[in-house]
Amino acid sequence: MKIYTVSLFGHRQIDDPFTVEHELEKIVRELLAENEYVEFLVGRDGEFDLLAASVIKRCRRAVGEENSALIWMLPYLTAEYRDHEEDYLNYYDDVEVSQNAAGAHPKGAMQIRNREMVDRADLVIFFVEHAKGGAYQTMQYAEKQGAAYINISENGRKQK
Repeated sequence: MKIYTVSLFGHRQIDDPFTVEHELEKIVRELLAENEYVEFLVGRDGEFDLLAASVIKRCRRAVGEENSALIWMLPYLTAEYRDHEEDYLNYYDDVEVSQNAAGAHPKGAMQIRNREMVDRADLVIFFVEHAKGGAYQTMQYAEKQGAAYINISENGRKQK
């Protein structure tokens, strides 16, 4: 079976979540329809991450969950995860800890995890509106690596 991996990144705050949600839902539905199996890799570090996970879960329920997985990628284990592990495992299909990031300093661990997610992905979906922050840095990394990506922004859908 061919696994098509999609990583998602975006800003911590979203000014117009309904527009972003609508655009992301169209993309996720296309991915689920066009691929044998889709593995979605997400963080849980801001509004975009939570919105993305919600959209993915809703689309999977609509078309069936057997041809996809929603995976939460952690840069390192946290007390919050340990205290609520069962709840997270009930929401996500799997939770992975980046082995490369787990041993790094916490300030650098997030970017190490993000780069690992880009390197692993067949497609990267971004919500980047301004040239600052971790999502923007990750998009620059994806561009440098020649990764296939889509940027959902107020300016509409952009694809490389």
